[in-house]
Amino acid sequence: MEIQQSLVIIKPDGLIKSLTGNIISVLSETKLKIVGAKILKVPRELAEKHYGEHKGKPFFEEIIKYITGKYHTDRVLALVYHGENTINKIRKLAGSTNPEEANPVSIRGKYGRINSKTSVFENVIHASDSKETAEREIKLWFSPDQLTELIYPITTENKKIERVVWK
Repeated sequence: MEIQQSLVIIKPDGLIKSLTGNIISVLSETKLKIVGAKILKVPRELAEKHYGEHKGKPFFEEIIKYITGKYHTDRVLALVYHGENTINKIRKLAGSTNPEEANPVSIRGKYGRINSKTSVFENVIHASDSKETAEREIKLWFSPDQLTELIYPITTENKKIERVVWK
């Protein structure tokens, strides 16, 4: 088995429905370690970088509004999970991106919906889909000093103030 990381985001609809405890309990079945966690307001710039591969698609603006809190609350809970076969374990529990196609006992199957006004998949949770995506996303959402374990190489920048940054 391979040691991997995954970014998990409990999206605004998950927070407004008070599902964070339920979702974390389900994910605890994986026996993976949480090495980073924070609640934050998602600025548009971060949302656009996160969903960059969808830029230009008809649903792009709606998912930006969704993740930045225009429909529910303006906060998300971002988590970094670490351990063996992390991506597959989490994605299996998360279920299909489309809540209507998700296994009914998966997180998205139980708690997700398609918003008929916006056509957005309000699927409660984001989970990285590959090692490469996980690394890009984790580095986008977290700085090295916000994680309890060193999971990627780092370097030190000397500018006006010294801080640890991704290498």
